[in-house]
Amino acid sequence: MRHHDAGRWLAQFTVRISVVCPRCGGHALVVSRPGLPEPTYFSELMFQPRRLACAGCGATADWTPEVKGKGLVGATMGGTEDPFFRRPLWLQTRCLGRVLWAYNEEHVDELAAYVGALLRERGPYRPTMSMLARLPVWMKRAGNRTEVLAGLARLRSLAERSSPADRSDAAHDRGDRSRHRPSMYFRGGPY
Repeated sequence: MRHHDAGRWLAQFTVRISVVCPRCGGHALVVSRPGLPEPTYFSELMFQPRRLACAGCGATADWTPEVKGKGLVGATMGGTEDPFFRRPLWLQTRCLGRVLWAYNEEHVDELAAYVGALLRERGPYRPTMSMLARLPVWMKRAGNRTEVLAGLARLRSLAERSSPADRSDAAHDRGDRSRHRPSMYFRGGPY
């Protein structure tokens, strides 16, 4: 039960995000807009145009990064809302008096592999920048392993559901947004 941190950033889990639909309250997805080229660098995912789509009611919405001068203002990662449309995440549940959340099933699997490991190894590339290095202490504690893994199992089962009635009681608008640190990407010229 060993886990080696490959150094993945949280932005790398935003290719597909499960959210609560703004119209019907069911399971909707936030994905990259169709027809766009694959990003060269994973940091481009914070600036890539997105589309929210609900298979249940047909609701759609588009997001593009804000332009400020010569720069693009990207999404801010983290928190219980998706970074693009600010919709509550579909995959969240209460755990140890806190809210445990994930963007998608791949994110849940990565968290479960890390939390369940008895030996956790840091990666060689900027280890403090990885998503796993930045997890809250309560998730990393060995004494909380069983409860956190049970919470992640609940998230995994939520991923298979889509009805508004299946939504977790934790997945409601609370306004607990991530800290405001917008990412900037400068398009040519001096900074």
